[in-house]
Amino acid sequence: MILFIKLLFLIWFINFAPPLLVVVFDTKWSAPVDGGYLLPDGRPLFGKHKTVRGILAGIIAGGAIGLALSFPLWLGLATGLLSMSGDLVTSFVKRRLSFTSGSTAPGLDQILEGLLPFVLIAPYYSLSAGYVFLFCLVFGFGAYFGSVFLKKVLLEKPFESYPRRIRVLTRLREIVSCKITAKPYSYLLNFEDAVYYHLIMKSAFKALGIYERGKRNAMAIEKLDVSFHFYDLPPAFDDYKILLLTDLHLDGLDGLTEKLVEIVQRAPVDLCILGGDFRMETYGPFDAALDRLRLLLPAIRTRDGIVGVLGNHDCPEIVGSLKDLGVTFLVNDSTMIQRSEQCIWIVGADDCHYFKAHDLESAFGKLPLQTFTILVSHSNEIYGEAIKYRPNLFLCGHTHGGQILIPPFGPIFTHSKAPRRFCSGRWNYEGMPGYTSVGVGVSGVPVRFNCKGEVTVVSLRLGQT
Repeated sequence: MILFIKLLFLIWFINFAPPLLVVVFDTKWSAPVDGGYLLPDGRPLFGKHKTVRGILAGIIAGGAIGLALSFPLWLGLATGLLSMSGDLVTSFVKRRLSFTSGSTAPGLDQILEGLLPFVLIAPYYSLSAGYVFLFCLVFGFGAYFGSVFLKKVLLEKPFESYPRRIRVLTRLREIVSCKITAKPYSYLLNFEDAVYYHLIMKSAFKALGIYERGKRNAMAIEKLDVSFHFYDLPPAFDDYKILLLTDLHLDGLDGLTEKLVEIVQRAPVDLCILGGDFRMETYGPFDAALDRLRLLLPAIRTRDGIVGVLGNHDCPEIVGSLKDLGVTFLVNDSTMIQRSEQCIWIVGADDCHYFKAHDLESAFGKLPLQTFTILVSHSNEIYGEAIKYRPNLFLCGHTHGGQILIPPFGPIFTHSKAPRRFCSGRWNYEGMPGYTSVGVGVSGVPVRFNCKGEVTVVSLRLGQT
C-alpha cells in the first residue's frame, strides 16, 4: 500500500510539473517540442502546449521527487521520461483525432502517462497486471479532476467581465481570499488575518489596556494638502487637484464612512483616485464594504469623475459593482483627462503585492509619446519597474504608514518590500517623484498609534517649487 501511494505521488507530481512552470514562468522558455511543425494533414505534430520546458520539468521532477520518496535516481528520471513520452504520444493521437491543443479528452489524456512508466516499474517491483490496472485507474481519476480544476477553474474567466489577465497563481489566490468563505476553512487559509491579528494581536492590545485608545486614534483622520511642481505639466492643468483615498477598509470601523463623507463634502476637487483596499479583511464577502462605498461615493465632489485601482484586499467582482456607481477602474489600463486641447493620463496598475497581477507594459501600452502621466498603484513595491516608464508622478498607499509606530524607531511593519523611505509621504526615486498615503482606514487590528489616517488632496502645479 505504501508503494502504491508513493508511486501515485511520484507520477502525479511528474505530470503536475509542466503546468506548475506555467504558473512560475508564464510564457518564458515555452518553445514547443515540435517547433510548430505541421504534418501533411495540416495539423501540428504535438501542439503548442507541449513544450521543451514542460518535458524537462517532468523528467527532473521525476528524479527529484523520486529521491525524496526513496526511489533510485535512475528510476525516478526514467519514470519522468516515460510518463512525458506517454503524454507526447497522447498529444500526437489527439491531433490526429482533431482535438485542439490544450483540450481535454477524459481517459485518453491519462492512460499512457500512468501506464508507460510501468514498463520499468512493474518488473523492478514484481507488480501484477491487476496492480498496474488499479494504479492506472486511481491515477487517471486524480489526474483528470486535477486537469479539470486547472482548465475550468484556474485557466478560465470566473465571470464574463473579469478584468484581469488569466494567471494560475492569481486565480488560486482569488479563490482563497474571495471564494472560500465557509468557516473554519477561510480562517485556516487566511491565518495571518483571521488568527494572528484578530485573536493574538487584538487580545494583546486589550490586555495592555490600549485597544480602545487605538480605535479612537484610528478615527482621528486628517486632511492633508500636498503640492507637486512640474516644468512639463500642461498649463491647463496648473493647480489641478486630485483627491487620493486609499486603504479605505470601510467595514473595519463603525462611523468611519460618515466621517469621510463630512470631509470629502468640504473638499471639491478635479479628480478622485481610489487607491484600493476597500474591505477590512483579506478573505470573505465584500458586501459590507460595498454598502459603505455606496454612501461615500455620492458625497465626493469631483469635476472629472472617480478612477480606481484594486488592492491586495480586493476581489475582482467588486469592479462591476463600483463601475455601476460611476467609478472608472484601471486594471493595468489608462484613461485620459482632457482640458481644452491639452491632456494628462492616469495609469492604473493592478495589485502587485498579493495577487501579483500588475502589468505595467499593458498599463502604459496605449499612451502617446511625450505625455504627462500619473501612475497609480495600490502598493509602492513596483517603484523599480515604474522608473522604466518614467511617470511624472507615482501615487500609492498600502503601507498604512506602518499603522503602529514606536518612536524613535518608526513602524513595526510596513508590509511592503520597498525601502522604508517609500513608506509614507513624499519620496523621489531617480528623478521620479512619488507619494505614499498612509491611508484612511485600518487593517489587521483596527487601531493606530502615532500614525493618523489621512485624506490627501494632491495639487499639480506648473513651474519650480
